[in-house]
Amino acid sequence: MTSAQRQRLVRRRLRVSLVVVMAMFCLFGLRLFQIQGIDSTAYAAMAVTAGTDTTQIPAPRGRILDRNGAELATSIDAVTLTADPKLTSASAPQIARVLVEHVGDEGDYFDLIEKLRRPDTRFVYLQKHVPAWVAAKALEALRKDQLPGVFTQKETIRSYPGGKLAANLVGYTNGEGKGVAGIEGQYDEELTGQDGSRTDEVSVSGQRIPMSDSAVVDMVPGRDVTTTIDRDLQWYADKRLAEAVRQSSSDWGLAITMDVKTCQIVQMSQAPTFDADDKTGMTDANTVSRAVQNVYEPGSVMKTITMAALADQGKIAADTPIVVPPSMTIDKFRIGDYWEHGTLHLTAAGVIAKSSNLGTIVAAEQMSDATMYKYFHRFGFGQKTGVNLPGESQGILKPAAEWTKANHATISFGQGVSVTAMQMMRAVGAIANGGVMCDPSVVSSVADEDGKQQEVSDGGRQRVVSKGAARVVTRMMEAVTAPDGTAPAAAIDGYRVAGKTGTAWRVDPTTGRYIRGQNTVSFMGFAPADDPRFLTYIVLDKPYSSAGGGSTAAPVFHDVMSMALERFGVAPTGAKVPDVPQEW
Repeated sequence: MTSAQRQRLVRRRLRVSLVVVMAMFCLFGLRLFQIQGIDSTAYAAMAVTAGTDTTQIPAPRGRILDRNGAELATSIDAVTLTADPKLTSASAPQIARVLVEHVGDEGDYFDLIEKLRRPDTRFVYLQKHVPAWVAAKALEALRKDQLPGVFTQKETIRSYPGGKLAANLVGYTNGEGKGVAGIEGQYDEELTGQDGSRTDEVSVSGQRIPMSDSAVVDMVPGRDVTTTIDRDLQWYADKRLAEAVRQSSSDWGLAITMDVKTCQIVQMSQAPTFDADDKTGMTDANTVSRAVQNVYEPGSVMKTITMAALADQGKIAADTPIVVPPSMTIDKFRIGDYWEHGTLHLTAAGVIAKSSNLGTIVAAEQMSDATMYKYFHRFGFGQKTGVNLPGESQGILKPAAEWTKANHATISFGQGVSVTAMQMMRAVGAIANGGVMCDPSVVSSVADEDGKQQEVSDGGRQRVVSKGAARVVTRMMEAVTAPDGTAPAAAIDGYRVAGKTGTAWRVDPTTGRYIRGQNTVSFMGFAPADDPRFLTYIVLDKPYSSAGGGSTAAPVFHDVMSMALERFGVAPTGAKVPDVPQEW
């Protein structure tokens, strides 16, 4: 190749190279124009995101308190344990062993190893809801053994300091921290706080850049809810009821105490129950709130309502004579008393004191179906009580137009009508409160945004019978706790006590028929009878076959009511118990 040819070849290559270079500059220029001129906002946002780190600031859930400020439910500091598998893969067995020892159980070991060795990510969750002090011990052990790669994220978890204490009333939260039962569920919106956050600028390695800007969104804690419950009384009633359920071999039991003047529930126990703190006993049967959700036939406690209706119409007084037959057959259905007897000459007080079904039927014959239904409906049966707890049942009270003669008879003494324990509390509470019925309450106040407690308005009040009628029935009920009544075990030294036993056949939920030999027994009473302060209701379902309200439920009433009177400093009035004849 000549010199001239070589020169022409070099010049040609230079021209091609120049064209390629110019083309590349054009492409770079166009791309720069796109980034800076057209997509500048989007890319700036991407740059900021890539160089920032946002940390959530969890808001603690509001506390649930007893009437004196003692914690029934609270939130405690906790963490979520996370890991970077790139850092933990090589030492996964050692890390897993440390975590099992301090945080988990043996069943978590192989699952943890699998997470710590995941090849497709640099972030895995190891365990959530770990108490902060537990996590601190685990991290200290990891550092001591020079095992890196495990990290924490702050959170809060729900704690129930009393364990089983008032569990069915307080309720519990699910895995996401949402209330799903009891007060936790009913007041979930008030108890739930608003999480905050902090966004920091970070370096490529993920370290926070000193003196850099931070964006902080303040968290808002949940609001406290103050209940009407007295923690000490609740603790005692829980223990006493559990003992009674165990000794009587009952399927379940209830003990509820209400302040007659305010209709505040100061104690609400259920057995068996559960422990939301350690998650034991959390079955459907144990977590349901039987006081407001279970319906059952109340038996003879309902006789107080029948007598109140009659007294309000002026048809009966405590000493009204009633001829009680040995038995009655109504609609081909034979009805008798729990004991065999001939014709009896009892007063109305004697009918209540001896708990005569037949005497109650004879007295109730003075009312038509419509009138009797009107009074039962006025006392709140077939309706919710307004206690403001989730899942409340309204019970079953058939319209008067559907009643048969047998319905009229059996409803008068508490069979053929289904109620909740809270309905019975509200109804008999009206008798104790001089004929005025009010809605029971379990929450007294909720904190506002400034943390100040704002009282929750109490429910409605209405007069259901006259004060005189309530006084007449109270005198009848005092005869029940007399030495010759059906529940002398309910009497409390120094106090006048009014009460009523209840024993009702249980209904088979699958067939709708009564199960002979299986009963629901109860005792309802208030004290002091001459100036009522507290009303206590004890219910035991399916105890041993010979158990009765006077022998099984009344002793529990005695103990719980005695504790309530002592706890709140209610002194005996010193009034003499009136002498009400039971026979004529």
